[in-house]
Parts: sequence; structure tokens; C-alpha cells
Amino acid sequence: MNTKPPGAFNTLMALRVGVIGLGFALLAFGGSVAAQEGKPLDAAVVVGLVQSFYDQTKTLQAEFQQTRYTRLYDRYDRANGKVVFKKPGMMRWDYAQPNGQVFVSNGKKLLIYQPPEEGEKGGQLIERALDQDQLPSAFSFLIGGGNLEKDFEVRLLEHDNAKFKDGYVLQLIPRRRTPNYEQLVFYVRTLTNEGKRAGVVQRVLIIDSAGNRNRFDFSKIKFNRDVPDKRFSYRPPKGTQRVTP
Repeated sequence: MNTKPPGAFNTLMALRVGVIGLGFALLAFGGSVAAQEGKPLDAAVVVGLVQSFYDQTKTLQAEFQQTRYTRLYDRYDRANGKVVFKKPGMMRWDYAQPNGQVFVSNGKKLLIYQPPEEGEKGGQLIERALDQDQLPSAFSFLIGGGNLEKDFEVRLLEHDNAKFKDGYVLQLIPRRRTPNYEQLVFYVRTLTNEGKRAGVVQRVLIIDSAGNRNRFDFSKIKFNRDVPDKRFSYRPPKGTQRVTP
């Protein structure tokens, strides 16, 4: 029996989604040169710019680096892989070896594949409802399942700006309590081009009630590319044990 917790993403989250990058924003605005906002904005304006920017994004693909901190054991774990998002509600995380985990949502349910540990013949495939897992709720702004302005109370964390120059640090507290996380923190660059403005999330911090933290750094971003729905179906290796909590 695999002893890994059912969803390494679930229990630990403070994630830092890094380096979405200026090129990402430029593509969204037609590829011409964009400039950062000079005049300071308030929290409501910044979160509105973020929401409107990602409302335009139908698919997003990237490579990621993950650093997960477990407070109970004061331990850091690191992994990497590839991720793809598609509206409505679809996403897939493929972890590189030696981790090998796969997280797949088809918009209706979440499948979590955990490969066998040493000495085991087969891994586990865990099926969960979307609202029972942290990933769909934390990334709802990317898969069309939420609205930042309506779902969160938002304020600027000005004391963190020194570590994130020329950007904005937003703390988002869910209006409705969720067991999946306690708060999100977005690190946002605001960009302008030909009179249009956008809020690009470069880093996301997700913190759960136990103080666990997950950090994701994204690179090689591609968006609004054609991604077939079959990318979000998954058949586990032969011998995998299916588990439905």
C-alpha cells in the first residue's frame, strides 16, 4: 500500500508561482512593447487587472519547479514537471522522475496517480471531487471556475514590496472558509500597452491553516494554444490500484 498522503498538493500549500514573465504579457497585447504602470494602484484595481487578463486566457502550458515546505517536520521537498490548464475546469500536472505523480482534472473530477514505492508492484489512482482538493480551488482563476473580486477579500501587503520592486503583493482571504487553504498571496506586475492594462501574476503563495507552504516557479509559458480535451483523460499503468475515498 502506498503510504503517501492522498494528494501531496492538498495538505501543504503556499505556493509561489514564479516567472510568468514579461513575454507572456506582451503576447496577450499583440506582441508590442509594454511598459509598467508608473502610478501606484489600489488593491481593487490590481485584482481587477489580474482577473481581466486571465479571463482572456483559454489555455496555458508551462514547465514548473516545485518547492514544498512541511511545517510539522520542518522539511523541504522539491520536484519539477509540466502543467497545462484549459477552460473550463481542466488541468494536468505531470511530475518528472523520480517523483512520477500525475494530477488530472477533466472539469468534473480529479484523478491523482501515485507511482509505486520501493518494493511495491503497483501504484495508486485516487479519485477526488474537485472541491476536496487544493489545486482546482487555488488555480480557479486560470481554469474559469472563480472570480477573484467576488471570492476573496483583498488587500495590499506593502511591507513585502521591498522584496518585489515595481510590483504589487496582494493578500487574498477567501470569503467562504475552505479546508483547502487559508490564504493566497499574488505577486503581480501591471503592464500597459496602447492604453490597455493587465495584471500578470508572477508568483503565488498558498498557505494552509497548519502553515504548510508550496512554491511553484513556472517557465516556458505558452498560452491560447490548441490543447485537445483528450489531454485531460488518464489511463494509469497496469496493476494500479484504484482508490475512491
